[in-house]
Amino acid sequence: MSAQAPVPLADEPQRRSRLAAVLDSDIAYSFLHSKVTIAAAIVALVIIAAAMLAPLIAPHDPYDLRTLSLLDSHNPPAWLTGGDARYLLGTDDQGRDVFSTILYGSRQSILIGLMATLFAGCLGIALGLIAGYAGGSLDALIMRAADIQSTFPAILIAMLIDGTSRALFGEQRNDQTVFWVMVLAIGLSFWVQYARTVRGSTLVEKNKDYVLAARLIGIHPGLILFRHVLPNVVGPVLVIATINLALAIITEATLSFLGLGLPSTEPSLGTLIQIGQKYLFAGEWWIAIFPGITLAALVLAVNLLGDWLRDALNPRLR
Repeated sequence: MSAQAPVPLADEPQRRSRLAAVLDSDIAYSFLHSKVTIAAAIVALVIIAAAMLAPLIAPHDPYDLRTLSLLDSHNPPAWLTGGDARYLLGTDDQGRDVFSTILYGSRQSILIGLMATLFAGCLGIALGLIAGYAGGSLDALIMRAADIQSTFPAILIAMLIDGTSRALFGEQRNDQTVFWVMVLAIGLSFWVQYARTVRGSTLVEKNKDYVLAARLIGIHPGLILFRHVLPNVVGPVLVIATINLALAIITEATLSFLGLGLPSTEPSLGTLIQIGQKYLFAGEWWIAIFPGITLAALVLAVNLLGDWLRDALNPRLR
């Protein structure tokens, strides 16, 4: 009995056509023909993947106090005189492996940046849609709140919220509480740009025929906003979110450097730099320099991706 040839799946041509459509799009073309963007994407993916997989690839657990020894503190990188092969990038003042703390610290910084950007985006998009669609006094109220928010630096707002949380929680303020306070503080600092951009786009979209037709047949305003208007204003929001992600990571690092962020027991990149700068003049540069390089590379890569996305989604540049 002869073997029958396998029958191709019915949806295989459809999948190939979708892939071909994606590869032939303007965005894919601009990405694949920009060496700087490709390099930035690779750097960002490597840092993010290494941070998310820190428990699997880190040679040491910097949070496990049982494995730490002060006798191993202040060791230089492995390739320098006095270095230990167990600690590739040296150790800090508590004997923690700098390479491992960078992996775990990057994860904290990235998670806070992502959560804060998501929170700011959701809040700003919702307020922008409501302000642009409703108009009148509600629009004026939201925009005046945005104007007031813009007069305060993001760092000052984050410091105010952090100080308020310290007064409210006191001794009950644990590491998990600090994490979410950082997310709230940074998120509330960046919602204004989303709100203004979405409001402007909504003012244009709400007078178009598809919105007027939806209103005429009695669709609820909430459904009109989030099902019909939102998909048409999401392009600029993606660009803002990409750029604000880098700003959120920088803000978190700044707050941690000032001692207002995550504690030294579960450090972020900013905390590691803050710890290391105490020993720069003692010649122990590796404690601060390597986390600083990681932070700079991550922020630069995300900014370059944001610049590319802004240009790729701009129809005037196509």
